[in-house]
Amino acid sequence: MYEQHLIPRNGPRFATGAGPWHRDGSPDSDTERDFSSRSRTRSVGREQSHSPATEGDTHRGPASIHSSLDSAPISYWSAKRHSSCGNPSPAPPWSVKPTSWRHISPLPNKLKTANAALVLCLNIEVDPPDVVKTSPCAVYECWVDPRSMPSYKALESIGANLKHQFENLSLKIQYKPILDPSFEDLRKACQQLRKQARDDAVLFHYNGHGVPRPTLSGELWCFNRTYTQYIPVSLQEIQNWLGSPGVYIWDCSAAGHLLHNFNEFAKRRDEDIRRKHGGQFPEGMLPFTQSLQLAACQAHETLPTCPDLPADVFTSCLTSPIDIAIRHHMILNDMPLDGAAHMPGDLKDRRTPLGELNWIFTAITDTIAWTTFTPEMFARLYRSDLLIASLFRNFLLAERLMKGYNCTPHTSPPLPATNTHPLWATWDLALDACIKQLPEMLASNELQQQQQQNPDLPKTPPYTYVPSRFFSDQLTAFEVWISRGGSALTRRGPLSLPSGTAYETALSSAQSSPLSSNLTSWSSTPHLVPRKPPTQLPIVLQVLLSQPHRLKALILLSQFVDLGPWAVDLVLTIGIFPYISKLLQAPGLDLRPVLIFIWARILAVDPSVQVDLYNNAQGYKYFSKILTSSDEQHALPNTSEHFAMCTFILASLARDFPKGQQACWEEGVFDACFNLLDEADFLLRQWSCLCIAQMWCGFDQGKMLGVSKGTQEKLLTLMSDDSAEVRCAALYALGTFMGATGSKQETEGAREGGGSGGMYDRDERTHFRMEVAVVTGATLVVREDASPMCRKELVVLVSCLVKEWRGYFVVCAWIYWEEERKRRHAAIYPYVSTNKDEVSEQAVREWLDGIQDDSLREESRVLLSSFYTIFVVLLDLSVDPYNEVATHAQTVVDYIMALLLESPFTKLDETSLGSPPPVPSNYTNPEARHDRDTRSRMSPASLRSSPLMFHPTVVPPPSPRNGSIRNDVPIRPSLSRADTMTNTLSNTVSNTVKRTSSFAYALKNLAGGITFPPTEDAQTASPTSSVHSYHPNGIQLHSNDPSELAEASRPPSPTFNVAQYSSPYSRPGTPSDGYSPHPSRSRSPSLQHEHGPQPNDFRPCDVMEALMEEDMERLRARKRYKRGMNGYSHPYRDGHYGTVPSPSNSTFSVDSSNSSVILGLGTGIGIRDVLPLKSTFFDWCSEYFTEPQMRQAEADEPGSVQYNYQIWRQQRNEKVDTETRSQAEVASDRRWDRAVAHFQGPAYPLNLAFHSYDQHLVASNDTDIVTVWDWTRKKRLRSFRNGNPKGTSITSLHIINQNVGGIITTGSADGVVRLYRNYDPSLDPGPVQMVSSFRGLNEIVPMRHGSGVIMDWKQSTGILLVGGDSKSIKTWDAQTEIQGLDLDTASEAPVTSIASDPGMTQIFIAGFGDGWLKVFDRRLEEDEAIVQTYRGHGSWVQNVKPHPTATYQFLSASVEGEVKLWDLRGRTDQAVTTWNLMQDVGLSAFDVHNTAEVFAGSSAITNSRYISQRLCFRSLAAGHDLPLSQDNISSGLIGIPTKINPSPYIPRATSFVFHPTEMLCGVGEGDGTIRIIGCNLA
Repeated sequence: MYEQHLIPRNGPRFATGAGPWHRDGSPDSDTERDFSSRSRTRSVGREQSHSPATEGDTHRGPASIHSSLDSAPISYWSAKRHSSCGNPSPAPPWSVKPTSWRHISPLPNKLKTANAALVLCLNIEVDPPDVVKTSPCAVYECWVDPRSMPSYKALESIGANLKHQFENLSLKIQYKPILDPSFEDLRKACQQLRKQARDDAVLFHYNGHGVPRPTLSGELWCFNRTYTQYIPVSLQEIQNWLGSPGVYIWDCSAAGHLLHNFNEFAKRRDEDIRRKHGGQFPEGMLPFTQSLQLAACQAHETLPTCPDLPADVFTSCLTSPIDIAIRHHMILNDMPLDGAAHMPGDLKDRRTPLGELNWIFTAITDTIAWTTFTPEMFARLYRSDLLIASLFRNFLLAERLMKGYNCTPHTSPPLPATNTHPLWATWDLALDACIKQLPEMLASNELQQQQQQNPDLPKTPPYTYVPSRFFSDQLTAFEVWISRGGSALTRRGPLSLPSGTAYETALSSAQSSPLSSNLTSWSSTPHLVPRKPPTQLPIVLQVLLSQPHRLKALILLSQFVDLGPWAVDLVLTIGIFPYISKLLQAPGLDLRPVLIFIWARILAVDPSVQVDLYNNAQGYKYFSKILTSSDEQHALPNTSEHFAMCTFILASLARDFPKGQQACWEEGVFDACFNLLDEADFLLRQWSCLCIAQMWCGFDQGKMLGVSKGTQEKLLTLMSDDSAEVRCAALYALGTFMGATGSKQETEGAREGGGSGGMYDRDERTHFRMEVAVVTGATLVVREDASPMCRKELVVLVSCLVKEWRGYFVVCAWIYWEEERKRRHAAIYPYVSTNKDEVSEQAVREWLDGIQDDSLREESRVLLSSFYTIFVVLLDLSVDPYNEVATHAQTVVDYIMALLLESPFTKLDETSLGSPPPVPSNYTNPEARHDRDTRSRMSPASLRSSPLMFHPTVVPPPSPRNGSIRNDVPIRPSLSRADTMTNTLSNTVSNTVKRTSSFAYALKNLAGGITFPPTEDAQTASPTSSVHSYHPNGIQLHSNDPSELAEASRPPSPTFNVAQYSSPYSRPGTPSDGYSPHPSRSRSPSLQHEHGPQPNDFRPCDVMEALMEEDMERLRARKRYKRGMNGYSHPYRDGHYGTVPSPSNSTFSVDSSNSSVILGLGTGIGIRDVLPLKSTFFDWCSEYFTEPQMRQAEADEPGSVQYNYQIWRQQRNEKVDTETRSQAEVASDRRWDRAVAHFQGPAYPLNLAFHSYDQHLVASNDTDIVTVWDWTRKKRLRSFRNGNPKGTSITSLHIINQNVGGIITTGSADGVVRLYRNYDPSLDPGPVQMVSSFRGLNEIVPMRHGSGVIMDWKQSTGILLVGGDSKSIKTWDAQTEIQGLDLDTASEAPVTSIASDPGMTQIFIAGFGDGWLKVFDRRLEEDEAIVQTYRGHGSWVQNVKPHPTATYQFLSASVEGEVKLWDLRGRTDQAVTTWNLMQDVGLSAFDVHNTAEVFAGSSAITNSRYISQRLCFRSLAAGHDLPLSQDNISSGLIGIPTKINPSPYIPRATSFVFHPTEMLCGVGEGDGTIRIIGCNLA
């Protein structure tokens, strides 16, 4: 049964993430087939076609969208990680629950009843004076007729029966009958019961049928010892005797007097207690007003005297509901009452009629209470104590029955009326079906007795009872609710989740939250909430007790909890947890899949149940046995999926719970997860890593066992996994291995640390090498990862190493400082020598020379080079294009820099840390010059004059508050990929400066006390230069919207940019008066006071040795402390670190005769403990098990708004393709001179990109402004900055995912690729959001005339080709977000254009700055990928485009104006056809239409021809020797330009591009005018 609910379903019609994208082969696993539409992308190898092209395949038909809904277009960069980057999503407001399901009552503890006083004041045979009995009258008391026996025996029998009836409700409670008590007897009994109950509740049941009614002042009656007087007892005395807490039942006429007066006295008593204790109620004592009361009637009412009912009808309803219900049903239907007391069966046996009725009654009354009362009240009354739950459940029957006799039972606290609830009709139906069988059952029983007495009678089979269909009908109704839209959202109202104060508050606060515009799951429909849950939910809980219906009930329950966390909360509130816990002991194999599913959902919503899972008869073994079992005969369906759930459950058990962690180790879970790392299913690999991470987090013995198995090495191999989630999970596991916390707690003590622990089975050098090797291996691979989520996890891992080996990083920072200063000095004063040039080189040399052992010296050099490599990558990450990665890295870098400023290096005369770094003579304050010359940049001439590089790659410094530095100082070329830090240090660290922000500039800011960025600035760390209305060329910029410039003030941020910068200083934000030449002295006055002035008689190499020795001593302290601990201790978690110094106070570099360390300077005093960083990846991954898995996403559900919109898009796209296909056939014979539109934007729109189906045009100018236009309405939709550094340009522009929407993709000259969504305000009214960003080119090669970054996107394969100022062309896979091939260009010239074959081949052609064209085949090896070279052009290739209709033919154009047609199947390097398009003046821009056989170009702007430019269209069809049209259009320039090319990377001043589908083109002019020109089809 369960399998059919989890069978893999067909993929969604429209993928909301990156799947389903298995095009050629089957997916990896059942999980991927089943959840192909889920939020995480899958990684499947693609089959690559190696079939050569046939000669006959020469015509390429126009591409069109598939008409089948099953072949949906693929949406790249649309998975959940692209909207959250590993940050947990904020919950929608309707999911906020005010309290926990465990303690949902306002009481601090669960109300537990310890004992009960059953007070019976009957005085049989003597009627009270205020009662006039009718004749006949109700006489039964506890189903005993007092007239049938002597009065004293009747009283004892009634007391015994009452005790037995209460015992049917709960056997664990001591019941004490108090029969016709005197005042003293009542007092002593009550006081004794309170003493025995201690702090638990006492039940006080009062039957006053034989005494006068309660008085108006709240007095009840008892007797004197001789039963000659009625003695009043005040409720105040009862409260004194019984104390609090208490439960009271008032079964007498005018019971409302007692209830009302009890509450009044309780309020006064609570006020007195608070007054005595200073306004606070004593801890551990419950207020008297919290007592529970049940009263039989109102103050003015009299109990019913119907002779067919018992006199104590209220007590009968509370203690024997089935008996009174049967009798009442017979009375209403005029049935004989003789058999009412003879219903066969046992209340405890659900297979008997009586037991089944009791089971149905319990289910119905639970459901009535759950659907009527508030969740808090339901949990307090029905889920705190068994006796209280039974009493209040039966009270519902009393209310329904007694209101028919003009009695109104009521309670305190007051409850809504339930006597008219529609479920009572269901109860009547079930009761009627059972009572109809009663005569036959009684007759059959009598006959069976006669047969036993007289064996000669003929044998007749006993009557077979027909069970009720109640539960099967309710399960069917529940199933209908789920399968017929119950999971869909609805408007708030009577059919939605109940709304209350907490809900309204949460909704209003969520709407005002700054993250409200970023919520992707429900922000588009904030007015919709989940539907009101089905009334059958409590009934499903009761069905779990039935073996025949259990599996079906569990399956339906799993489908319900799959709806989301709100459904899990409801299920837990109802009280299903004890039942689910007991089922873990069930032996049935058929229950395993559904129990795994439900437990995964419960743990995902409430991780605190880990304690219950451990304590409940070791229920965790249920999952560990499944994970470690090798029994293939009883394998689970969808094995990998259920294994992933088991690993999640066990990882949640081990998280923040040492006992659970130890239990997992004892059960062999670690070995099982280790073996599962090789599984094909990405989700299983991911959670195997995360389970390993939690199992060895803060557990040194576990880390040792893991290392012995080579776990850290296996995790390093997953750094190249196809799934970004698996790569992050492996990084997360390595992070916890290196000391990062896996805890959910946000306390300061949860920061952990301590590296990989003691590892006392290894010597210190081996231990040292292992920690460095782990981080270095991960760094070298993940630093080039295209997923910012992976890079963020890498920063967390590196922060662990920085905390434990900060001395080495301080040394590397000092070496970097000195090298940077020397380089800057040489760049500014090239003819002035300095005597400090050799200080770092000499220090490293002397340090190495001081090591006597050759092997140890080489090892030390390699280790230092590894630290230097990590430090340089860390600097690179501090200016990462993704803000959250940069913010985390800036925290780590500034921590190292702060330690450097506190280090002994500042006291050295040889170093330059005590003086400001050199700056150019024309340097000005960045803040002061922010409003002027912001658009100035280095001219090509000045670039050529730089001895080190020929184009600027200036990036912001690590401190996120500061703007970009002056870019007149050239930046050193970056390291080549082949260069290693080992070679670097072997050359005494010369020529090793990575392309990063100026470390010296950032150090100057720290030393000068520049304030650290506040929280709000940490999310906007990108450059924010202003946009001015005049260009250096003297062109006035036009804008038809004054808000355009203001709106383009900042680059878009990611959806969840929640990274927080942490200052290394205790009080950030206190700037000093100026620059301090000796920062360490100014920041450490206590240090100076302690040591006093000391002569600087030490060398730089001594400082290096001291800092490194200090790190080693910290490792030795770790090992010493751990050597004496047992394997299952958690010293870091408990805060016991022995003598290991805190990160802010190093104590080992002190004078010692036993050590070579000669410095006692205490590096790091006063530095905050901000490392290691904390990752949120585990919580983000856990959200997967709170998301619906058994149904498609909203966008994939037929009939939903998103689904209908995508159908409309697809049909619209198909219509556009059909129309434009017919137009393309004639466009090659028509003139292209029809003016369509023109509008003004920012000057120099050098890149244009049309959307294929929407009326959108994206333009980028010569700097970093991106503008989105609706060209039909001439309206600017968006304008934002790209964020590339000043002096660089956007050099490539594309729109991807055009079939399902669109993502703007930009490539800029700094090597970074950025992607943006939500650029259409009509669909996404919120701000533009950055989807992702990464360095498409990691090594920018200095070139005299660079091209920046050139991209080509192929939607059908998801491959992004990136080239430009590099000696290689990189292929990036949009599915995996990792770099594929790194194809060597074998050229010194930059790549200027790339064009892929639009078919299914893997061939592309690239044009170069030297005029060459090269054809690459991605199927070949990287160094053999060039299959053809064409040398047809003599100058810069402006563009390369495929032939619109002919396969394997391409067109290329050079800046000289020459256009050539190439056939890749030709054996020569000669062009098929050559056109001299603009040979007289040169070519500015060139493009070929995608479907029409038309190409066109615009003439270049020169000093002699700048007012207008020529636009020429030519046909590729045979027989067209003359241009189709040739016109002169304005260039937008009003004077001779100071620079012909406004961007040093783009050799043109204007732009031209064809529309991908329609017969249109766009022309961008120098003054910002954009013209849309169309083909004159008429």
